[in-house]
Formats: sequence, C-alpha cells, structure tokens
Amino acid sequence: MNIRFSLNGAEVEAGVAADLMLVDLLRDLGATGTKEGCGVGVCGLCTVLIDERPVSSCIYLAPCVDGAQVWTVEGMAERDPAIAEAFTRHQGMQCGICTPGQVMSAYALKRDHPAASEEEIRAYMAGNLCRCTGYVSIVTAIMAYLADE
Repeated sequence: MNIRFSLNGAEVEAGVAADLMLVDLLRDLGATGTKEGCGVGVCGLCTVLIDERPVSSCIYLAPCVDGAQVWTVEGMAERDPAIAEAFTRHQGMQCGICTPGQVMSAYALKRDHPAASEEEIRAYMAGNLCRCTGYVSIVTAIMAYLADE
C-alpha cells in the first residue's frame, strides 16, 4: 500500500507492506537515529513523535502514519536545537544508543510539563532505558532544557 506522511517537516510517499513496523520504514528512509532495542515497546530507543505524541516505533505499524506528522531525532536539530545543547553541555549521554529516544521524550515532556520537577522528570522518562549513565546526567540535562539554560 502507498502512504503519505510528513517526516521531519518534509512530505514523504512510500510503498509499504501492511505488517511493516515504523522503525524499519524510518531507517529505510535514512532516519537511522531511530533504533530498535527491545522490539516490544519497553526500552524507548525507538521513540518518535507521531502527531506530537511519543510513540514506540518498533510496535507501531508503518501504514498507520498515513496522513500523520512524524518527527525523529534527526529533525530535532532544527526544530529545537536547545535540547541537543542541553544534552551535550550536561553529558546526558555516554554510548549514545538511548540518546535519540531520550531526546524525543524530553521534547514531549517540555511541551506537556514545562515546569516538571526532578521526580516528575524521572517518572515521565521511565520508559527510556539507559545502561551507561545511571540517569543523573540525563535528568540534569533535561532539567536544564526545561529551564531554558
């Protein structure tokens, strides 16, 4: 089937199988920052925004984005450069595997809860797993991002 959607602000048309997962389509389209980790929607590596809501793209069927707006980490550099600056300045990453999902979720958090406390940040970000940082630097980066520092 053919679908049309917006990817990081650009219109895309693609032929997809009914059972193709969005993460696979995005990677085929060059959005390789979106990674599959668990394949069951619990690790957060594959988080993207669909119509401004964070979604696990590894369990989201590609045909379902027909007519939608999809944003990946590649689009965040232009859309909101402050988030990359905060993660960089506060070392909110180590190996970088989880960073795209962390960035996408942090963007949604700022939109939905711009004055979130540290406890609220930790609760909101619970679906984004990291095996390197212990989360302290990630939470610090998100707090700075929310505070526009």
